[in-house]
Amino acid sequence: MKIGLYALAVTLVAGASFAENVEEGAALYMKHCATCHGIDMDGNGPMAGVLMIKPDNLLTLSSGNSGEFPLVRVIKRIDGRDPLVSHGSPMPVYGDFFEGVDVALKAPTGQPIMTSQPVVALVAYLQSVQQ
Repeated sequence: MKIGLYALAVTLVAGASFAENVEEGAALYMKHCATCHGIDMDGNGPMAGVLMIKPDNLLTLSSGNSGEFPLVRVIKRIDGRDPLVSHGSPMPVYGDFFEGVDVALKAPTGQPIMTSQPVVALVAYLQSVQQ
């Protein structure tokens, strides 16, 4: 139920339908994330073996967080506000693509969190695939 509410917040605030965000997010994931996190999103992408910190299994973000999708943590990790230095560079290494503060999402606490439209799309996609 909580994931559905977050999805609704993404839809209302970002201006695009949740389905459109999920579709855009899937394409962005394949282009920018699958190299490390893997096509199956399990953390076993082709670059995972050379990274000092193994990429997360993105299918289990909710189950690894007491059943709640860690919305703020995921947003901040993607857009670089919560940097993860792996193999000498921040994640993501193409972070400039995700820069820009132009969309407000409602965090679980009710507070707005600003991020960019590509991050909104990726978050929608990640929420949609949680196990």
